[in-house]
Amino acid sequence: MSHPIPIRPESGQESVWDYPRPPRLERIEKRIEIVFAGMGIVDAPGGFRVLETSHPPVYYVAPAFIAPGVLRPAQGKSVCEWKGRADYFDVVANGRIAPRAAWRYPAPTDGFAAIAGFVAFYAGPMDRCTVAGEVVRAQPGGFYGGWITSDIVGPFKGEPGSMGW
Repeated sequence: MSHPIPIRPESGQESVWDYPRPPRLERIEKRIEIVFAGMGIVDAPGGFRVLETSHPPVYYVAPAFIAPGVLRPAQGKSVCEWKGRADYFDVVANGRIAPRAAWRYPAPTDGFAAIAGFVAFYAGPMDRCTVAGEVVRAQPGGFYGGWITSDIVGPFKGEPGSMGW
């Protein structure tokens, strides 16, 4: 198994290798916007982010800031050893569907109780996701839902060769 060589963060940056395991939940006061199928589907003044070693942050927004009718319950569940059981949603807008592109923890573990019912979105299938006006990049690999901004450095779980991290 190869071990990653963390990128040294510059001033104002965070390294995902300084994030904890088990993960930490943080409230954020940064605007989160998501556009899908040409429609603004999320406009939140803040929310939460989950920080976990080797992963870019995953952002969770309150349902009140999600456009009505864009989330459709999807098949399947998953279990996170830290947060509990997740439910999935298809994201639908303007005739387009992004299957299983959003998820939530309806009854998370005690340490993550604050995000009960909050929703996270995979950035890849969306037209655009922003944090404080900055367009994010999706965490590589398709399985994880982290959002990469210019103030986050890796390498990131999900990149080729990272399976054993």
